[in-house]
Amino acid sequence: MRAHPKGRRTFLQKITALGAAGLPLAAAPALGAKSPYDPAARFAVKVSEVPLRRTPGGRELIARIYQPEGAGPFPVLLDLQGGGWTRKDRTANEPMDRAIAGSGMLVVAVDLRLSGEAPYPASVQDANYGVRWLKWKAAGWNGDASTLGVLGSSSGGHIGLLLALRPRDARYNEIKLAAAPKLDATFSYLATRAPVSDPYARHLIAERLKKEELAKGSKAYFTPWENVHDGNPQEILDRREKVTLPPLLIMQGGADDHVIPANQKKFADAYRAAGGQCQLEIFEGAEHEWTANPGPDTDRSHEVVKAFIARQLAGRAA
Repeated sequence: MRAHPKGRRTFLQKITALGAAGLPLAAAPALGAKSPYDPAARFAVKVSEVPLRRTPGGRELIARIYQPEGAGPFPVLLDLQGGGWTRKDRTANEPMDRAIAGSGMLVVAVDLRLSGEAPYPASVQDANYGVRWLKWKAAGWNGDASTLGVLGSSSGGHIGLLLALRPRDARYNEIKLAAAPKLDATFSYLATRAPVSDPYARHLIAERLKKEELAKGSKAYFTPWENVHDGNPQEILDRREKVTLPPLLIMQGGADDHVIPANQKKFADAYRAAGGQCQLEIFEGAEHEWTANPGPDTDRSHEVVKAFIARQLAGRAA
């Protein structure tokens, strides 16, 4: 069957625009086909923002959209902010988000509630809602929701781990999405940078090193304090809870004194022992927030994430 003339003209116009921008024409799919993900591809990126939801306290949480300008549909990634549960917002991981979007992925970074607004599990509930919301919305930004993965840094990685392990937890699914009530919070893979995989161990390290702000941040988020054990990915695995184990990437700084490499290795080993796939990449000499600064290690982190995502998407297509 021949393509509709108007649809074909639109397709050819998109191809021409890609060529004019110096972008790889070989990556453009046939009309109506899904875009294969090539981590070496280069796309111009359009950035916009839309409301995500309004919190009970009245604050409007925002979603920041990094949309490749191309034929699509593109694979989809949800980014969860770091900041020790107490600070930062959707812009926290902007260099990584732009780098990944520029390779041909729809990346959406969302605000989460901070501990000053509501303690655990409020931010996990926001992130769970974000997964379902993005599945519902992705097609409108030229994204393929069936490919959705999650990216999280530091405390955002902690939240991502809880979502991965417990996608159907009733507490985490508390915020309803009336427009799409049948969507669940499962996703295809999780990529992290220095995730707080054991928040109790991290708190003990902060106290030992007299990192008062980190210690206070943990106590503010896990209120009552006993919740530090419920919302603890390492302890969830140690308790042998029934969990979901999507493929996991952990990038860890070798000189990180917030989340130490030994504890991260312990978590990676436990994840594998539970039956999950886990790639642990140590960046020797890198501190906790090394990806915030330009340099070879930051560039390498972008390439590691893109390569990991490409393997997961290739596996789904096989």
